Amino acid sequence: MLGSAFTKAATKEHDVYSLYNQHVPLHGVPIQLNMLQHGQLAKVLREIRPEAIIHCAALTDVDQCERQRELAMAVNCSATSAIARVARELGAFVVYLSTDYVFDGEKGMYNEADRPNPVNYYGLTKLRGEEAIREQLADHLIARTSVIYGSTPASGKANFALWLLDKLRSGQPVPILADQYVSPTLNSNLAEMILEGTERRKAGTFHFAGADRVSRYEFAQSVCREWRLDSSLLVRASFREMKWLAARPKDSSLDVSKARASLAKRPMTVPESLKALRHEMEKGA
Repeated sequence: MLGSAFTKAATKEHDVYSLYNQHVPLHGVPIQLNMLQHGQLAKVLREIRPEAIIHCAALTDVDQCERQRELAMAVNCSATSAIARVARELGAFVVYLSTDYVFDGEKGMYNEADRPNPVNYYGLTKLRGEEAIREQLADHLIARTSVIYGSTPASGKANFALWLLDKLRSGQPVPILADQYVSPTLNSNLAEMILEGTERRKAGTFHFAGADRVSRYEFAQSVCREWRLDSSLLVRASFREMKWLAARPKDSSLDVSKARASLAKRPMTVPESLKALRHEMEKGA
């Protein structure tokens, strides 16, 4: 979902090579590979000799990461370390997409200086990926984000906003967590921030996420307002009712003050991003 939005934006002014495993990308020059095969990955990168590498591939299913820990660490950390090694050799600028799940969710509105303390294995593997980037590359951007959504499904899987719209339009009651707080992020807004950060080689750790801290229930109410849908279909659910295998942070919202002060393409508020999403969906973006 992010890769599609980024390559669409980047190909307007740059030569882009879109590396993929199963789902052929719509934008850029497609190159198929398995990032767990580090030799193949290094060979492709050396042939391309990119000025910048945007690394947004990851195993993001939180419960799957708990069940398949070896695979999660191989994808989210070991492959990241392999990319960093080749990037250092090539002098390439690396943008590593990380997550709000590196935090424990005890306080919310985390800034870049707050100490990570993941409560699940997914968050741990992404934190180890961050460390691999920092240890091997001086020239890098770590971009943490939260609850990405957009106008197109990710590899055929509906994101939170599209799933919610589908349920509401069918008239089904929808249970939504009222006590989990996040910073929902529109993929096209995130892509613009990453592209600007890459072009300007903004080194360091940044929180590239939506500008608002909201509960999932509050976000769903905003969706109802934007699309004029029946908000009475929203059913308040509680964190303690969830039967997840892996623990989740209760408040992993991100403070985006640094990104807001550093970029021309600034983080969008929930109303701004939902209006943009509706426009993208109407024009078939």
